[in-house]
Amino acid sequence: MSIRDWPESERPREKMRLRGPGALSDAELLALFLRTGTAGATAVDLARGVLQHFGGWRAVLESREEDFCALPGLGLASFSLLQAGQEINRRHLRETLEREQVFSNPEAVRSFLRANLRHRDREVFVALLMDSQHRLIHYDELFLGTVDSASVFPRELVKIVLQHNAAAIIVAHNHPSGINEPSQADCLITERIQQALALIGVRLLDHLIVGSGEEVSLAERGLLKGA
Repeated sequence: MSIRDWPESERPREKMRLRGPGALSDAELLALFLRTGTAGATAVDLARGVLQHFGGWRAVLESREEDFCALPGLGLASFSLLQAGQEINRRHLRETLEREQVFSNPEAVRSFLRANLRHRDREVFVALLMDSQHRLIHYDELFLGTVDSASVFPRELVKIVLQHNAAAIIVAHNHPSGINEPSQADCLITERIQQALALIGVRLLDHLIVGSGEEVSLAERGLLKGA
């Protein structure tokens, strides 16, 4: 039986329209992106198999194109839709930070960084540059490292801060290993960045580390002087 033969209230698209997206199961949500099933399997059946194969949403969304498209019934169109959905989410989160003071919505900062960094397989060091009201004015991926390190140069960071006339910044980087704990090198570079920014009257608000679990804030850990 195809989804078209289901009662209207049970079809994923109609169910979402009537009851909202929260009423849909994981498989039903994914089925909306996959759109069609295969011979003998509905889109919901296919979606359920995809989630089981990868082990959950995070692995599906972070999967490589070749791994995703290798599964029966999947292809570049479905992969592209999922990628587009994630990019829409990232842009929405960025607009939130551009409208609001970062301290009024700290979870939006973490969500933005999580969406941009958690899936990366190499270490990336980024900066969120803010105006005097602590609203985002520029996001920059400054340094791209190897699988376990990134070279960070405070001089380059200062140059970008001056270019955009930022009043304060938050820096962040990911740990591809998934381990969130700050290393001695992380603490050292944070201190160097803070010292460099102090010379031009710009405040370092935080250094966040993105890994598999909850993001670690060096400011909350008391590892930023005067923060």
